[in-house]
Amino acid sequence: MAEPYGAEMEARLEVDPGTYRHWRVAIDPPVATVTMAVDPAGGIAPGYELKLNSYDLGVDLELADVVERMRFEHPEVRAVVLTGGLDRVFCAGANIQMLAGATHHHKVNFCKFTNETRAAIEDAGARSGQPWLAAVNGTAAGGGYELALACEEILLVDDRSSAVSLPEVPLLGVLPGTGGVTRLVDKRHVRRDLADVVCTRAEGVKGRQAVEWGLVDEVVPRSRLLQRARERAVERSAASPRPEGATGVRLGPLHREPTAAGWRYEHVEVRIDRELRAARLVVSAPPSPVPADGPGLEAAGSRWWPIQCCRELDAAAVRLRLLEPTLGTWVLETRGDPAAVLQADQALSDLAGHWLAREARLAWGRTLRRLELSSRSLVAILGPGSCFAGTLAELALVADRSFLLDGPAGDQPAPALTLGPANDGWYPQTNGPGRLEARFLGHPDQLEHARSLLGRPLGAKEAAGAGLVTFVPDELDFDDEVRLCLEERASFSPDALTGLEANLRFAGPETPGSKVFGRLSSWQNWIFQRPNAVGPDGALRRYGTGARAAYDWERV
Repeated sequence: MAEPYGAEMEARLEVDPGTYRHWRVAIDPPVATVTMAVDPAGGIAPGYELKLNSYDLGVDLELADVVERMRFEHPEVRAVVLTGGLDRVFCAGANIQMLAGATHHHKVNFCKFTNETRAAIEDAGARSGQPWLAAVNGTAAGGGYELALACEEILLVDDRSSAVSLPEVPLLGVLPGTGGVTRLVDKRHVRRDLADVVCTRAEGVKGRQAVEWGLVDEVVPRSRLLQRARERAVERSAASPRPEGATGVRLGPLHREPTAAGWRYEHVEVRIDRELRAARLVVSAPPSPVPADGPGLEAAGSRWWPIQCCRELDAAAVRLRLLEPTLGTWVLETRGDPAAVLQADQALSDLAGHWLAREARLAWGRTLRRLELSSRSLVAILGPGSCFAGTLAELALVADRSFLLDGPAGDQPAPALTLGPANDGWYPQTNGPGRLEARFLGHPDQLEHARSLLGRPLGAKEAAGAGLVTFVPDELDFDDEVRLCLEERASFSPDALTGLEANLRFAGPETPGSKVFGRLSSWQNWIFQRPNAVGPDGALRRYGTGARAAYDWERV
């Protein structure tokens, strides 16, 4: 199968409800029902059919859009029921033929995006008051069961044949790769020995035994499954903080304009440097004051800068991941008035009780986490005309290293870094702590000093003295030092850099989320490249042929 990153892929990145091929959404407040009905002929690339509600990246791109729109466009929805649209099949998981024929690059991006979508479902319940419940109407295998595991409750049809299973080890020679093993033991607290049985029993677990082992919450006769799921969703919705009578905001299309160097949106521009194998992401401050009251926010809708800018940055990151795998360094820059960014943050703070402002902050958290999970080197350039303040200062903290110009440049004043409340816990990392807290892990005195500087524009020497930036070259050396850094990065092994960055970025505690992505990395970068899985006689290649896989039996 050819690498699926051509015109078809690019077209499928632009998703809205009018383009869905695989999902149906029905709103009946306070509950929405999302039905998975995958079009077998709707694969994102040629060479396979999406049978039995199996999925590929195109299916997940649509699901991610459903999850996001449910939060922004439907405040009246306080719980979501997820079910399957095929008879006796909930979801057969990731499409095996797609996985067997895809390049490693495609598998990595597919599995990572899939897991970020699962994490967004969990985030909706934990932080937006919009829990998802799975009404598993038939067999849920592999990634299909993992989709159900992302929900807060799982109801399984009781028909003596439908089972939940994670059959990747016995059938495919790989690991349940979008969080299955972690969610079994860390989220659902399934006993380890029982989880071992689940992950090595290809046929899965049915009915009452699935309830007894903690794999599902309830089994329900087929005739009552959706009714019971709605009952549980209504019960859940009673505790939701989502407002009654509020009107959602439509997430309009993002207008992307091609340029000679890349492309631009309204507030984010991407410039590609092929020689350095780098992409520059330039994020602009609000061009005018951000509405700071509820009516103004609602009138601005999705064009409110905190929402629009965040969506553009997220779209740029996804596009770079999928279409530009060789651009290993993302250079993070900002342009505009730092005061305008801080005013936008103040609006977010003043409107903290407004559901839409809350969703904007949560969206920024998800986008920043996508950046740090993107397997790219992140370098922040705090140069002339930059506005690394408040929320945009988080781009300097997410970076692997940062350069702040010491002094003015020509007629441009000296740039500064300005921290604000947004940098002290608004946007937690994948493993839980805020980036400022993680930066000074084990150094509480330095953390408190950094907190004492909130709201003050920090020049190069003060920012460096506080440990907030890496290097502070003067005008004479600034461009050369940045260039040398990017050239050095381009000369290193991408594999080694990915491992290095993943180990350095998440100091401190682990969460189920950080475990999922850590284990996902090992699965992506080792198990799924081994001949036992993808070799000519590997399990993925032999699946469905009737022939057994030929394994190399050495454990190491």
